[in-house]
Amino acid sequence: MPDVDRGCRSAAPLRVALVSLATLAASTVCGLLSSPALAGPPQVCWSPAALRFKPGEAAIATNVPQARVAHLRNRRDAGAPAQLWDHRPIRRVNLPPGSRKLIALTFDLCEQPHEVSGYQGAIVDYLRDQSVRATFFSGGKWLLTHQERAQQIMAGELFEIGNHTWEHRNLRVVSPDVMRSEIWQPQYAYAQVRANLEKRACLVSEGNLAHQVAPSRMALFRFPFGACNPESMKAVQQAGLRSIQWDVSSGDAWKLQTADRMVRDVLKHVSPGSIVLFHANGRGWHTSEAVPRIVKELRARGYELVTVSELLSAPGAQPVYSDTCYDFKPGDTDRYDALALRLEQRHGRSSGAASARPAALTTEPVTAKKPDPASTPASTTPARTPTSTKAAPKTGWEPRVIQR
Repeated sequence: MPDVDRGCRSAAPLRVALVSLATLAASTVCGLLSSPALAGPPQVCWSPAALRFKPGEAAIATNVPQARVAHLRNRRDAGAPAQLWDHRPIRRVNLPPGSRKLIALTFDLCEQPHEVSGYQGAIVDYLRDQSVRATFFSGGKWLLTHQERAQQIMAGELFEIGNHTWEHRNLRVVSPDVMRSEIWQPQYAYAQVRANLEKRACLVSEGNLAHQVAPSRMALFRFPFGACNPESMKAVQQAGLRSIQWDVSSGDAWKLQTADRMVRDVLKHVSPGSIVLFHANGRGWHTSEAVPRIVKELRARGYELVTVSELLSAPGAQPVYSDTCYDFKPGDTDRYDALALRLEQRHGRSSGAASARPAALTTEPVTAKKPDPASTPASTTPARTPTSTKAAPKTGWEPRVIQR
């Protein structure tokens, strides 16, 4: 009699091999069918309705659990610096006579440690509707607490995003380790948000994948409080970022600012090559009312609105550097040093401990003095002074005139 048991044993490996082969084939087919290449053409990332501002998004939530965002690990996709730029901050750009009249509108999206700041989407909607190019300087924490909106801006073909530190700490008063963290954490946050956008493999326009429209890294930087020192300027340079200040301030973070005064002051002081400061993080008071009026008049005067990077790369453009950071005149932002130190100490945040988190913040009334144009060195280009110098109490980290 044949050895049936031995025959079965000899056939077992063959059956196992066939089952394994079938399983592998099935998993391969499933993987191919689920891959973006075979799952059909990429879909549009956001419908027109999804891009529109929604009521309540501009509100600022303070002392909420969502405000506590952990630092990110070093990400290789944050990108190495392509080159090291001049360490000095750029206030504006001088353009050759007879060239195009270019101006860059900038909007800060800063977020303090104790809060989730807002998104003034009505401003962004207007810029998008009117094809206005603009630059947004975002806090790294803001990128993570507003990830969908951050992706829409970074992939927006009209916009660019720059680095505004992790959580808006004054780099003049923190330790070197905290300083580096404030500068690099937003780069990591940007890389993470962009990587998440890449996973979606969606389009922002015909043939344009969103993550490919978004640059691989942020290239511009704006100092919190408009304040810096030699150490912080050098640290920003080592990160491969260009420091961008402004020569025209809208004063929109002052609660008593009005749309009429903002329009008047901005239009009075702009010139070809200007960089104008606004806010869109819930602290741009009447900005959504003023910006359409400003844009309409600027275009009537023959100005073209471009991003900061486009302004810097314009033919014959000469950046105007300053040896320090300031608002209206050199030294006027130094007054924020004592305020920042008091707030960090009062609310349990050591300037040498990057991981510290604050408790509730209180009101800090500070009086802003009118700048003296005659005291501005001739070697720098001062920002223009708003017509109103009335002081007012200001809550949070910054007094009137501006929260940077």
